[in-house]
This record gives sequence, C-alpha cells and structure tokens, in this order.
Amino acid sequence: MRKAALCALALLTLGACKPMDDALVLVFGRSMRDQRSFDPYENTHPAPVGSVAFAYGNAPAAEGEFNVGQPEGVDIPPFTQLDLGVPGVGGPAIQGMVNPTNPTDPESLARGEEMYMRVCVVCHGPAGVGTGAYIAALHPVLPAYNLSGPQVAAYSDAYIYAMIRVGRGLMPEYGSRISHFDRWHIVNYVRQLQQRAGN
Repeated sequence: MRKAALCALALLTLGACKPMDDALVLVFGRSMRDQRSFDPYENTHPAPVGSVAFAYGNAPAAEGEFNVGQPEGVDIPPFTQLDLGVPGVGGPAIQGMVNPTNPTDPESLARGEEMYMRVCVVCHGPAGVGTGAYIAALHPVLPAYNLSGPQVAAYSDAYIYAMIRVGRGLMPEYGSRISHFDRWHIVNYVRQLQQRAGN
C-alpha cells in the first residue's frame, strides 16, 4: 500500500500542477492556464449598483484631510448616468453641485494636471484635444473626445465632474478610482486646457 501511495505521489509531482489543474477543469470548467487577457479599456463595467467604491472613503471634511473611518464630512449627492439629463447642464442633482476648490489655485491646477496625466491623457491626449491620445493606436475606431473644444467649454463644472464620476457614452466611470476632490482638480485643469486652446 505504501509503495502504491509513493508511486502515485511521484506521478503527481512529475506532472507538476497539471493533474490538479485538470481536475479543477472538470469541476469548474476552466483553467488558469487557458484564460484570455483583457486590454484595460476593453469590456469595462461600472461598479455594481449600491456598492461603495474604495475611493469613496476619500470624502473628508476638507481638502488635504484623510478619512480614517469617521463620518464623511462632504455631502456628495448620489446620482447615476440617468441624472446627466440635459447635455452640458445635467439634472437637478448635478445642477446643485458647487466646485469646492479654487479653480485658479496653483496647487489645485498642479494636482489636476497630475491626475489628468495619470488617468485622462490615455484617451484625451496631453492637450485635451483628443489627438495624440495614447489609446488611439490601439483603438483607431474609438473617437477621442475633444475636451478643449467649445462644446465642452460650455459645459458646467458640475457636469464635467459628473461625467468623470459616473461616465458617459464610451467613457467609463472613474468615481471608483478618483477621489472627490481630485475630480474637481481635474475639472479645474480641463478649464486651463480650454483656455490654452482659446475657448
């Protein structure tokens, strides 16, 4: 009996993880060896309804403070893509929002540029005009939206903030990845890009 067990163990070790993996394929119908990889912008899904995003904990009473479990100090109205309503203006929940940051503050613009270069530049390009976007070569059929043009320049700050938070059209939501104040800093930086473009 002992020799049979040792032979079985030797056979298992010779095949490394393959026998175990094959057994799991029989049980679960899939294997870690045969899985497809995803492009980060392929098949994006919004956060589940009712979930609390990890970044949502970064809603302290003021800019520069951190939320470490205390009740949130910023009242952020809940809304979805349906509340975007009128393009450029949004529904009542969005229209009532006020930018809590100083749009001309150098620190806000620097933080907005930093976050823009981390997250937004991939699709909108360094100047916000869509050309030169890093994703363009990978997805030539997807239009890169011009943030520096007159159309977006006419949008309210709250509407741009809302699009960052819940997404719109081909743009996925970033509310689960960008904190509340950083979204406003990005809005301020987008306004600066528009001014540079003459809008």
